[in-house]
Amino acid sequence: MKHLALTAAFALLLAGCASTPTVHTDADPQANLAGYRTYTWLSKPDQQGVPPLVAQRIVDSVNAQLRAKGWTESASGDVALVAHVATQQKQTLDTMYAAPAFGGWGWGPHWYGGVGMGATTTQVRTYTVGTLIVDMFDTKTKQAVWRGTASDTVSSDPKKQHAAIEAGVAKMFADFP
Repeated sequence: MKHLALTAAFALLLAGCASTPTVHTDADPQANLAGYRTYTWLSKPDQQGVPPLVAQRIVDSVNAQLRAKGWTESASGDVALVAHVATQQKQTLDTMYAAPAFGGWGWGPHWYGGVGMGATTTQVRTYTVGTLIVDMFDTKTKQAVWRGTASDTVSSDPKKQHAAIEAGVAKMFADFP
């Protein structure tokens, strides 16, 4: 069960246009992010018990975003990357109301009608919200320089997970210098 929850944690976006990940970024105003050009992975998600395929998708997505910004991976990079994941179970209540049962009525001299009782049905829906956190640290000063988080409802479908990871990471790095 825990393995399934960890797998689900990495899917940050529902398939299609149904949902958009909630993304937040923060940077140290004193850090010159434009001055960094190399990075190394200090801690990858697979070191946290995350399933290997899901962890690799996260690493590949982050690597692709950084390469697109002109960064290169190096054994002794300017920046050390750390990726974390977290999941949380949430619930919603879906209530359906059936309108009151109205009796018939008609035109003409005889109007008739009646009201019956309506019905209400409530269903509890449990879902998982996953959050991916990517932290960057200056390797010389050991100070945090940037953090990005992406959160959304997760899917158990591996294809949807892959698409979700890529969409969440891409949004996370959209405004990255």
